[in-house]
Amino acid sequence: MAKKTVKTNAVRIIEQQNIPYELLGYKTEGGQPADGLSVSQKIGYAAEYVYKTLVASAGTDRYYVFVVPVAKELNLKKAAKAAGEKKIEMIAMKDLLGVTGYMRGGCSPIGMKKRFPTFIDRSAETLEFMIVSAGKIGMQLKAAPQDLAEASGAVFTDIV
Repeated sequence: MAKKTVKTNAVRIIEQQNIPYELLGYKTEGGQPADGLSVSQKIGYAAEYVYKTLVASAGTDRYYVFVVPVAKELNLKKAAKAAGEKKIEMIAMKDLLGVTGYMRGGCSPIGMKKRFPTFIDRSAETLEFMIVSAGKIGMQLKAAPQDLAEASGAVFTDIV
């Protein structure tokens, strides 16, 4: 009997919006998250197509989501400017599940508990496709950047 694919919130939302996508899986080490560069190697795509989802805060209940290439770092000053804040900082890993509904290594910009202002690095805008977490460790979602932006309510901006 074939193993059934688990549908995450991200996948459900993508399907509800009739967005073309592809799911990519990779083996995990005991369910532990892998760094983004390792994920790109495991799924067989160049790192320039693979993006990580980061969550930052500008104080209590002011959360922002940033989607950046796995080989790059989020520039907190640029991120704060994009969010219209004076200063933001990454949320603590222990708070990620409670805020987003996703675990570290499986955090998707689509389908969080609440929809937060979301920003995708401008580098994705001209790509044919980009790859983000599908909401579960070991599962990635490949789709057109404009479709992912629409599904997550994101805007493209310079944040690295």
